[in-house]
Amino acid sequence: MSRFAQLHVLTSYPPANLNRDESGRPKTALMGDALRLRVSSQSLKRAWRTSGEFESHLPNADAVIGDRTKRIGLEWVFKRLKERGVKEDVARSWTKDIQRTYGEPESSDSEPDAELLNGQLVHVSPVEREKLTAFVDLLAAYLLKGKSDELVESIEKAIQERDKAKDKKKANAALVKKLSEALLVKGSTAVDIALFGRMLAAVPTFNFDASVQVAHAITVHKAAVEDDYFSAVDDLNREDKGAGHIGERGYGAGLFYLYLCIDRELLKENLGGDVDLTKNALKALVHALTKVSPTGMQNSHASRAYASFVLGEKGDQQPRSLAQSFLKPIKPRDDEDDMLDQAVKAIERRRENFDKVYGACADKRYRMNVETGEGSLDELVAFVQE
Repeated sequence: MSRFAQLHVLTSYPPANLNRDESGRPKTALMGDALRLRVSSQSLKRAWRTSGEFESHLPNADAVIGDRTKRIGLEWVFKRLKERGVKEDVARSWTKDIQRTYGEPESSDSEPDAELLNGQLVHVSPVEREKLTAFVDLLAAYLLKGKSDELVESIEKAIQERDKAKDKKKANAALVKKLSEALLVKGSTAVDIALFGRMLAAVPTFNFDASVQVAHAITVHKAAVEDDYFSAVDDLNREDKGAGHIGERGYGAGLFYLYLCIDRELLKENLGGDVDLTKNALKALVHALTKVSPTGMQNSHASRAYASFVLGEKGDQQPRSLAQSFLKPIKPRDDEDDMLDQAVKAIERRRENFDKVYGACADKRYRMNVETGEGSLDELVAFVQE
């Protein structure tokens, strides 16, 4: 199996605000001395991994898709201990120590339960959530009924040693290490973590390197953020003929180029060598990236779109993007070639030139083109899987 699969994707979006910046306007990037619309990789990845399309191609999806949250301590530890009858102060104390497995607590004076929240979003696999739930139940039984349990007792001892230690930092690290070995896994993980990775600063040995690298999508042409002035009528106001509300929103439209690189060997490794699950993960990813749009302001714009063109490449060669194809922005022309045709030709021309200069940059290639009716999604999936 070739190590790398690369995908070069062109998708056309109508007027939309797919991914907003801090001011609520569509994100942009300056490339080739021209302003482009941009959709961040974070926005794309979240839309894909949380979509029904992604889930539908994973048998027993609940067992292979994780959760990304700051609320592990509050929701899965503290509340569960209290539901089982553990006193609040005891539950809070244990929760503060257990949740440190996943990172430092939130720092906030306004949030009363900040100490029970993580300061960063943490991706947890279903197996790890089950391990945590089982440990919390053992802990509750130990605290309420005095039921002996070797694991809980060893953790309690580590907490006591930490509290007595002069070097609190070192002792706390030892406690976190013991907890992480009981609650986390590093041999095999959830599909979304295997694809997009996980970083745990407190216990880096339980990190997962992302097997999929996703670039920010950019328009292949010069694009501008425009303003939509809108008004709304108050249905119950019979006297005033004016607007009940007025506002302004930014939007943009364009043909976007997206580049992905999939390390298939790393994906298989992250999934514990499970060949069937690796194939299903690749199928789910390809379906999602070609059919799922970012969720930003969909109700206002209905900006759902399928990919118009995909060039797939496989090989063990060092991967490379073809974004250079669009350093010179594509411009509409009066001849028969529309913007999509020009973009496809620009990609193919750049691909050919890379091969001429560097030698073959891939062993196999596959094209899917909606405009010409070339290829199919099923064949693209098979190409990426094999």
